[in-house]
Amino acid sequence: MSSKKLDSEFTRKILKQVRQIEINTKQTVSDGMAGSYHSIFRGQGMNFEEVREYQAGDDVRNIDWNVTAKMDNAYVKQFREERDLTIILMVDLSASGMFGSKEQSKRELAAEIASLLAFAATRNNDNVGLLLFTDHVEQFIRPKKGRSHILRIVREMLYFEPKGKKTNLIQALDHLNGIVKRKAVVFLLSDFLPILRTLEDPNQNSQNKDELQMLKIAKRRHDLICIRISDPREHELPDVGRITLEDAETEEVVEINTGSKRVRDQFKKDNLIREEKILKALSQTGADLLSLSTHRPYVKDLKAFFARRKERR
Repeated sequence: MSSKKLDSEFTRKILKQVRQIEINTKQTVSDGMAGSYHSIFRGQGMNFEEVREYQAGDDVRNIDWNVTAKMDNAYVKQFREERDLTIILMVDLSASGMFGSKEQSKRELAAEIASLLAFAATRNNDNVGLLLFTDHVEQFIRPKKGRSHILRIVREMLYFEPKGKKTNLIQALDHLNGIVKRKAVVFLLSDFLPILRTLEDPNQNSQNKDELQMLKIAKRRHDLICIRISDPREHELPDVGRITLEDAETEEVVEINTGSKRVRDQFKKDNLIREEKILKALSQTGADLLSLSTHRPYVKDLKAFFARRKERR
C-alpha cells in the first residue's frame, strides 16, 4: 500500500475520532454541563446596561440614586456580564500517560475531559488555548474562539506525538506565566507523578519545593484547577503471578509476585499513602483539585466539582 494511501486512511481515522469526541462531549455539554460551567466561570467584569424599577430582593447597592431622585420610585442599575474569558488547557503528554488498564489510557481520558471543557467554553463564547508539555513545552496554541479552532485543539490532544518522555511542571508553568499575561482559567491535566517522586526522594526536596512554588505562583495569577488522572492498576494489582513493572518515564524496572496476597495488600497500602501525599501537596498550593480515574465515568464527578465551586462563590 502506498504511503499516500496510508496517510489518507490515517487522516480519515483522525477526523472520525475527532468527530466522535465532538458528538460525545457536545451531548454532555447540552445535557447541562454548559450551564454548570457558565455559573462558576464568570467574566472579567460587568457592563452597565440599563435601569429598571426596584423590586423586593434587589441589592440596594445597585440603586441608581440620580434616577431615583427624579422619579417617584427607586430604580436599580442592571449590568451585563463581560464573558470574554480565556481558558487554557494544559495537558501532560509524558510517557506515563500512555498507561491504561481499562478501555482508555490516561492520556485519552485527559484528552476527552479537556475536549468537554473546550466545547463548554466555546458554547459560552470563551477563548480557548492549549499547552501540551512533557519535560519541555511541546506545543502552545494561542487562545481563540470558534468550532474549527476547538476541533484543532481536540486533534492535537489526541494525536500530537511528543518528543519528550518525562514531565517538567516547572518549565510548563513558567511558560504559562510568561506568555499568558491576563488572568485565565487554567485546567492542568496530569497524573502529577513527578511531585510524588520528589516527595519520596530526599535528594530532590528542592525540586519538589520548586514545583509546588510554581503551582502557587500560577494559582495567584490565574484560576488554576488541577485535574489528577490515574488508573486503578496504579493502586491495586490483580492476582496474575509474577509480573514486571516499568516506570515509563524513569525506565526503572521492578518485579512483583502478585500471587502473594501479602504483596498485593502492601502494594495497595503503599499506593494509597502515595495518593494521599500527592493530593495533600496539590491542595496546599491553593489550587482547586479534582481527581479522576480511567475506570469510572467522569461526568458525574465533574458536575459535582462544578456544584462545589458554585457553593463556594
